[in-house]
Amino acid sequence: MKLVLQRVKKASVILEDGTVTGEIGAGLLVLACVEENDTEETIKMAAEKVLNIRLFNDPQTKRMHFSAKDLKAPILSVSQITLIWDGKKGNRPGWDGAPAPDVALRLFNYFCDFFRQAGCPVQTGKFGAHMDVSLVNDGPVTFSLKF
Repeated sequence: MKLVLQRVKKASVILEDGTVTGEIGAGLLVLACVEENDTEETIKMAAEKVLNIRLFNDPQTKRMHFSAKDLKAPILSVSQITLIWDGKKGNRPGWDGAPAPDVALRLFNYFCDFFRQAGCPVQTGKFGAHMDVSLVNDGPVTFSLKF
């Protein structure tokens, strides 16, 4: 699993027809890419890291001290298959290493369920759809993770 985490002041996902499928205020935008060798254990490990990484500031010290789980921060989780390409070969991105769509959707939903179980409100995009993702990055704070 590959992830891009962004601490945001706000973020939203809008489909081509103008439908808003997800929208949050201050919280965490997670771009998530399920890979063909990912298992439920991989997904669980990634979700736990997202929930526990300390990337929210303590207002008193101005240091990153709190996690999404600590704050029950809202999370906008967006499936992002384009993260699968590593850029090492050629100039045309490819999707080698991507699982079948039904497997990817099941694991992506499993990933999002961990956030809900931790008490974080979760919004999502629409799996497999063309989406406009808007955000105001807070910091900027952005992390790229690979599991």
